[in-house]
Amino acid sequence: MGNNNKNMLHQRTMDMTQGPLSGKLLIFTLPVMLAGILQLLFNAADIIVVGRLAGSNSLAAVGSNGALINLIVNLLIGLSVGSGVATAYFFGAQEMDQVKETIHTSIAISLLGGVVTAFAGIVLSPILLRMMATPDSIIGLSQLYLRIYFLGMPSMAVYNFGSAILRSLGDTRRPLYYLIIAGLINIVLNVTLVAVFHLDVAGVAIATVVSQTVSALLVLRCLTQLEPEMNLEWKKVRISRPKLMRIMRVGLPAGLQSTVFSLSNVLIQSSVNSFGEVAVAGNSAAGNIEGFIYIAMNSFYQAAQTFTSQNVGARKFDRIGKVFLRCFLMVAATGLILGQLAYRLGDVLLGIYLPGDAAAIEFGVMRLAVIATTYCLCGIMEVVSGELRGMGESVLPMIVSLLGSCVLRIIWIYTIFASHHTLTVLYLSYPVSWIVTETVHLICYFYVKRRLIRSYE
Repeated sequence: MGNNNKNMLHQRTMDMTQGPLSGKLLIFTLPVMLAGILQLLFNAADIIVVGRLAGSNSLAAVGSNGALINLIVNLLIGLSVGSGVATAYFFGAQEMDQVKETIHTSIAISLLGGVVTAFAGIVLSPILLRMMATPDSIIGLSQLYLRIYFLGMPSMAVYNFGSAILRSLGDTRRPLYYLIIAGLINIVLNVTLVAVFHLDVAGVAIATVVSQTVSALLVLRCLTQLEPEMNLEWKKVRISRPKLMRIMRVGLPAGLQSTVFSLSNVLIQSSVNSFGEVAVAGNSAAGNIEGFIYIAMNSFYQAAQTFTSQNVGARKFDRIGKVFLRCFLMVAATGLILGQLAYRLGDVLLGIYLPGDAAAIEFGVMRLAVIATTYCLCGIMEVVSGELRGMGESVLPMIVSLLGSCVLRIIWIYTIFASHHTLTVLYLSYPVSWIVTETVHLICYFYVKRRLIRSYE
């Protein structure tokens, strides 16, 4: 590759294998954080618009679907993690032909997986809503919202895979720009379809699908305009078996972990549902607020994963520990500060979602007091997991997370919560599971890092 081509290649990408780390980590994480916040604003706009213009039942119908949506789509999103790790590894090793083949395989997987997920979501949503003990007063609206929402799964899958590829190359800005455009479209359509055309939950679902489609098309256009050494060419979009196996090795355990995590959250949502519609509305609003904290922390998980993978590809093992330490400190500070702010300002923030509904706001503050104030534990757990996946180890963090978080939460629901049937006791299952899981993750991190270094000696 000539010098001119190299200069072009690095205009939009980032070499994470040399130079100061802290500045590059911030350059990487800030756009990812903002992009994640914009994605949450899509959902927040849905909830705020429907809550103010359609009522608390419609709000509960939209908000209570989050755990179920995650249950179905997280396997697909997990595969996009594998795609990003594979792309970052080959880019760190400067094997551009392998980067290009990984991109084509990733897009093929996203299109196929999106269609399958859409079909599964549309068919299974009525059954799953019943299994979650969704109140009869909102189950019809919940089902309508879900079925329209799942029509946008192919677009959602393409955007997630495409943005994972761009982030793995160090380009975190363009996915942010695309979400700004899609977010504006989403907000305008939300207000128009609900306030003007009175489509209720169907209106916010349609707005979400349209905005996801726009962001997916923009990402695809971006991938076709990458440097010739690695750009997307539609005639070459097919699944390469070796690249599929590499993506699946990291992505499938990550997806399965997220799916089972969501299963435990579905059980928790079902437990919340037993307290009635007001509790569901308060819980949904508080969960949406916490989502902003999680997204801010998750940007450091993605940074840890991507920086580690590039450095493994470049055999720069000394930088792995430096990446870990910086991400650990940054995510802990972010989680502590934002979690405390969310709790201290809980009444005001919840009032945006639930204007005048004092009872629902009280339920929301109850959740923030337990989960938001301890959310930094979740961020630390995620960063350590990202380091492990960046080193190519995905099965181990999956097993640890399933046992330490999911199984422990399920046991908690059927034992401690069953004996002390209060929402506070239910919510305590989160920080307890985070502490157990991150402790074991840390032990695994030092073991995997030592094993990786020895394998190249």
